[in-house]
Amino acid sequence: MGGALPNFELGPVEVARSLIGCTLLIHDVGGRIVETEAYDFNDEASHSFRGVTPRNKAMFGPPGTAYVYLSYGLHWCFNFVCRPVGQGAAVLVRALEPTDGVATMEIRRGTTDLRRLCAGPGCVAQALGLDRSFDGAVIQPPAIELLPPRMEVELSIGRRVGISKAVEQPWRFALKDSRFLSRRIALV
Repeated sequence: MGGALPNFELGPVEVARSLIGCTLLIHDVGGRIVETEAYDFNDEASHSFRGVTPRNKAMFGPPGTAYVYLSYGLHWCFNFVCRPVGQGAAVLVRALEPTDGVATMEIRRGTTDLRRLCAGPGCVAQALGLDRSFDGAVIQPPAIELLPPRMEVELSIGRRVGISKAVEQPWRFALKDSRFLSRRIALV
């Protein structure tokens, strides 16, 4: 028995948990979401913490839209916007288990190592062909499709990684025992 799609009106912790096991497809390329991180408006590690900027404007947009940003000038990162308009909350997709369009992902990533294709937010975006043009996009087919989990999932919960502020928050969620994570999860 599977689950339901997230209610993007909710806070990012709830949405991050409920995205695990969902399938994310960008033009029919993607896979099962196996790792996420939550970022809220009152969270020092969040891009929205200091208010709206040209870079993070989409993060304050309608729930159920995409927030795509360039990290350190190198890698695009994909997030789902959540909470009502103006609140500035999102969920970062950190890793996928590749299931659809694997050959396309291998070309984009330059590797045939299935485990590494979508292991990390930059890898996810590269494999799915994401860039700034997806920033603010509505999550709906044919461009962006989100499908509910096909089965019940068991979560691992840990601290977020790759940040220097609010590192103590246990807002990283992963599919328990998945071999497709960006890195091992330090359980809380």
